[in-house]
Amino acid sequence: MTDEQRRTLETWDRASNTTQGIALRTKIVLLAADGAANNRIATELGTTRTTVILWRERFQRGGVDALTNIQSGRGRRPLYGPERIADIVKITTQTKPQGATHWSTRSMAKAQGMSKATIQRIWSAHGLQPHRTKRFKLSKDIRFTEKLTDVVGLYLNPPDKAIVLCVDEKSQIQALQRTQPGLPMKKGRCGTMTHDYKRHGPLCLRPSTSSTDG
Repeated sequence: MTDEQRRTLETWDRASNTTQGIALRTKIVLLAADGAANNRIATELGTTRTTVILWRERFQRGGVDALTNIQSGRGRRPLYGPERIADIVKITTQTKPQGATHWSTRSMAKAQGMSKATIQRIWSAHGLQPHRTKRFKLSKDIRFTEKLTDVVGLYLNPPDKAIVLCVDEKSQIQALQRTQPGLPMKKGRCGTMTHDYKRHGPLCLRPSTSSTDG
């Protein structure tokens, strides 16, 4: 055992967040490096002589990294496969339970024959929060999807050697009109305006180059 390996193992041994499995393997290797016999290590750590020999040999072959690797076929196997999980995600995002506005862990678990904890883990892994919603406004433009596809497509796949510029909307360069008249500012009250507006097309940003005959 090198000095660097010992420092690493001693750090793992002192750490409070080291998993039980790795902590046991670390103690086995440290005691072995101090010259303890296999039977003594097994008795002191409450394990078997076979386990002690196993991890001593793996450490000799792979160093400290071998103590954290789980061999193929070992460890807890997932209870549900990727297709089953994909079904849960699809149901969560595209359906609603009868008589409710959204799925809960309890209702989804009952419908799918799973535990609430399992549903919560699946939702957390996919960033799903059915109980939370955000307000939005739907466009009445019948060509909204077509226009949106054109705009997004321009950014994702612009023409060859093209330069795509995006100009933020500001009242100075956009002909806007609020949907309702605002209230003027008065003593004890600031001016008010509606959050939505009507578009009347962009204003020309380039000065006029036309001239008059004189």
